[in-house]
Amino acid sequence: MKIFLAEDERILRVSLADELRDAGYQVFEFAEASGVLQKIADENPDLLITDIRMPGIDGLELLEKVKKLSPDTFVVVMTAYASVDTAIKALKLGAYDYLSKPFRNEEILHLTKRVAELRDIKQDNLRLQTQISEKFDFSSFAGESDSVKKIFELVQSVAHSNASVLITGETGTGKEMLANIIHYNSNRSNKPFVKVSCAILAREVFESELFGHEKGAFTGAEKSRKGRFEIADKGTIYLDDIDDVPLELQVKLLRVLQEQEVEPVGATKAVKIDVRVVSSTKYDLKKLISQGKFRDDLFYRLNVIPIHIPPLRERKDDIRVLVNRFLTEFSQGKPLQINPDALGILENYKWPGNVRELRNLMERLVLTTTGNQITVTDIPSEFIKPEISDNNLEVNDQWNLEEILAATEVKLIKAAMVKSGGNKTKAARLLNIPLSTFRTKAEKYSLDF
Repeated sequence: MKIFLAEDERILRVSLADELRDAGYQVFEFAEASGVLQKIADENPDLLITDIRMPGIDGLELLEKVKKLSPDTFVVVMTAYASVDTAIKALKLGAYDYLSKPFRNEEILHLTKRVAELRDIKQDNLRLQTQISEKFDFSSFAGESDSVKKIFELVQSVAHSNASVLITGETGTGKEMLANIIHYNSNRSNKPFVKVSCAILAREVFESELFGHEKGAFTGAEKSRKGRFEIADKGTIYLDDIDDVPLELQVKLLRVLQEQEVEPVGATKAVKIDVRVVSSTKYDLKKLISQGKFRDDLFYRLNVIPIHIPPLRERKDDIRVLVNRFLTEFSQGKPLQINPDALGILENYKWPGNVRELRNLMERLVLTTTGNQITVTDIPSEFIKPEISDNNLEVNDQWNLEEILAATEVKLIKAAMVKSGGNKTKAARLLNIPLSTFRTKAEKYSLDF
């Protein structure tokens, strides 16, 4: 840790500097405040220890200038002329602490150790904040489809607003990821992001969890507790599965959104809050409104900015992008690729679990693939067998049932041969038919294996 020591009394300055160097710190000595100001911008010290009475510029003026030139530098002020007023003024100007002379060198060493620990915590927090910001930058919602590009543009335009956002989409489409992106690219990014999983909150504790409670408000309330909204003050609250909020509490939630204040259970006075609300659901809330299960006034308050994430089966253009992103994430530098045939299978799969299912599969493939390339034989069979539905059979008035069944059999036989690596016995086993039947059908359809 780099320390600037400003003290005009030479004996004290040298003594303190020696103690600090013996403790492993890098120390720069200054007899005048002007020397500190000349070096501060170039050196960016972690800590400035300064006497309050210095030639030319006094310690308080130096403190004020240093906090402007190097805001992250901790400042400890020391003086033989201690007074409460001076201490308060120093702290108001940004001093970390205040020492009255005379003091033992052990005191300054203890204080310096505390500063070092706090500096490390701040640096760790900054690194974590940077990692989170990088993880949730706009490009983290990967895709090349038109629908993802539109979502990307919308999120960019609304991230800095305070308007409520309602994200809809099937399970696994990335609703929580999008909520994180909105928060960490907003003006509230360095404030709390509080997630509430409405689906797992017990009905009897719902109000207390969201709005808090006072001591003695109910049996077991042994002390006052802040609710999630109050914890999220100045930041963002993410209400996942908003459709699970009990109907009787929806009116209270509406009031919180309208008034920007919460009233803890058992309280007689409301608490003002400043919270942006992002919510999500996998259901059609308008349908729930028509069934009397969701309040229309709450819906309109939440749905200021609606964002719908289409299922992965409707945006196949995104699969290649997502596959490559997950390969990079899980391979940890291992040169692993996916060949075109294997990618084609993934692009034709229906992905009922959406992006989450694809992510889990890619993590599995990275762990189980032995070579440097993921091939068709590496992909589990449940992802290869084609689904038979009206959507993937091009039926027209020129076709009949026999032709449709024949086309389906050809698809299945080809897929089984790819999966088995060209082994007919294994392919027949995959299709759960005798090898003789497999050969007969292959000959029938002129399939040359």
